[in-house]
Amino acid sequence: MEGSGSAVVGEAHPYWPRELRLPGYRSNDRPMWSILAFLFSVSGALLAGTWLLTGRVRGLGAGRRLAVCWFAVCAFIHGVIEGWFSLYYRQIPGDQAFLSQLWKEYAKGDSRYVTADNFTVCMETITAWTWGPLSAWTVVAFLQNKPYRFVLQLIVSLGQLYGDVLYFYTEYRDGFSHSELGHPVYFWFYFIFMNSLWIVIPAALILDAWANLSEAQRAADRGAPCPSGKSKTT
Repeated sequence: MEGSGSAVVGEAHPYWPRELRLPGYRSNDRPMWSILAFLFSVSGALLAGTWLLTGRVRGLGAGRRLAVCWFAVCAFIHGVIEGWFSLYYRQIPGDQAFLSQLWKEYAKGDSRYVTADNFTVCMETITAWTWGPLSAWTVVAFLQNKPYRFVLQLIVSLGQLYGDVLYFYTEYRDGFSHSELGHPVYFWFYFIFMNSLWIVIPAALILDAWANLSEAQRAADRGAPCPSGKSKTT
């Protein structure tokens, strides 16, 4: 960093819009493949570990086990990766910590993550410190067959869906100006595909929770024993 009397000048950056100013920016010293390999290998390990763990729980079908695996991955991504952003979003453009470099790589698909955009900071902070812990709690609730497990599934999934709809809609309102529109990796894979997972999967889990909670309420209305969460995905 320069002395207090001089301006901090950053390197040329790869982000959009091209006239974006990022004082103090430092380009990543890690290649894209190593950053993506970390993200997908940790997520894959969590999926595999949770799958094995759910296999010890009686009565969990393949669909339900996959849903629990999803919440385990969400707990990691929300709590660790997005948690890092919520704490260090101002330092990320010039920081070379691994998770900061991960965010600088992702920001090629959405530069709001290197500009401390107000909506993005607020949305990611809520996601990290609310949906992260609640995702972990949802995993535990299903592993222990807690009666409130579908309530947690509904709450977390609804929060994820709502946040992602706002995320896409605010960028649409900005004319998709924070990425190279149409780029096969940065726009279609980073921005569209990876975030669409938090549209499609939570929407399906909301419907699943609705069905299970409705079945439990019908059983309660009839005075019959409440069902144990058997549905089409169980």
